[in-house]
Amino acid sequence: MHEITELLQAWKCGDMQALDRLMPLVDPELKKIAHNYMRNESRENILQTTALVNEALIKLIKENLTPENRNQFYGFIAKRMRQVLADYARAARAAKRGNNPRQVDFTDAEEVSSEKSNDLIMLDEALAELAKENKRLVAVVEYRFFIGLSIDETAEVMGVAPRTVERDWKYAQAWLKRYMTKSDQ
Repeated sequence: MHEITELLQAWKCGDMQALDRLMPLVDPELKKIAHNYMRNESRENILQTTALVNEALIKLIKENLTPENRNQFYGFIAKRMRQVLADYARAARAAKRGNNPRQVDFTDAEEVSSEKSNDLIMLDEALAELAKENKRLVAVVEYRFFIGLSIDETAEVMGVAPRTVERDWKYAQAWLKRYMTKSDQ
């Protein structure tokens, strides 16, 4: 059994020291996942990768979820990171509607677009709808798009054939494009 899985099992059984021993082992991978999420964010986003990791971990711990293995752990964390970013995007959108006005010199102001925040919110809503139809498709999107895993890596993490991931990935992309295009109208 992999060391991370062993520590997750110990944590599940109530050993809080296991969580302390787990963090140095998973931190580099969590930061890599967070970096993949953050690469699509606007420069206005105040979150840094470490803060995103911490907020996702806090969400996971508060929910009292104890993953069975490292693959499930990374999947849980990836989903919580997406939720954190969607929450920040919603808050930023609310602030731009007048909850937090900001004065800038017109001649110096760069055109600041909130398209990425809106796209992230729409994607989060679309993934929630897709999850009602097929949760595995959402997992494929999270692993491929947000974490940046290859088809083969995603197949290994999910315990399915690469061909299944490839088919699910294509279907999920088409479904999301149709849903988000329909939502734009």
